[in-house]
Amino acid sequence: MGRPRRRNQPVTANTNSKYRVNQNIRAEEVRVVNQHGEQLGIQLLSAAIYLAENAGLDLVEVAPNASPPVCKIIDYGKFKYELQKKESSAKKNRTETTLKEVKLRYCTDTGDLNTKLRQARKFLENGSKVKFSMRFRGRERAFIRLGREKLDSIVERLSDVANQDGNSNYNGNQLSVILEPS
Repeated sequence: MGRPRRRNQPVTANTNSKYRVNQNIRAEEVRVVNQHGEQLGIQLLSAAIYLAENAGLDLVEVAPNASPPVCKIIDYGKFKYELQKKESSAKKNRTETTLKEVKLRYCTDTGDLNTKLRQARKFLENGSKVKFSMRFRGRERAFIRLGREKLDSIVERLSDVANQDGNSNYNGNQLSVILEPS
């Protein structure tokens, strides 16, 4: 992190930083906004840096693509800290949906099926999607109809907490259905 900066000491921004600060600003003229949000107009870069230093703050280029670039007189360390807090809160509020898979067979008995349904219900209540997949091996491919019936009964039994996402699909030797929380 480094040592703390004294109040009137100018800041040099990292080269990988998104914002240019003080001497790193490349434009000759900039539109200046003071720390209170008031427009000070278009000024030469040297005059803007002088204003910032007199206020004990930094000149930060916030809109480099504008013509002329917009610079704000602010405390750069505090500005970076607030940006970091904003990003972390946005990251915290973001929800990720995950897909959980439950594998079963067309001949899975009721006790095992109830256990798998209980687990799927927990996944759905936590906001995850659930994929029920059923694999058929060898001669079992003759019983695809039984597999479809079992998947239909699963969808019906979980209809109070989930909606079917598309139709059940059969590809190769696997039959599957995806349920999403309602």
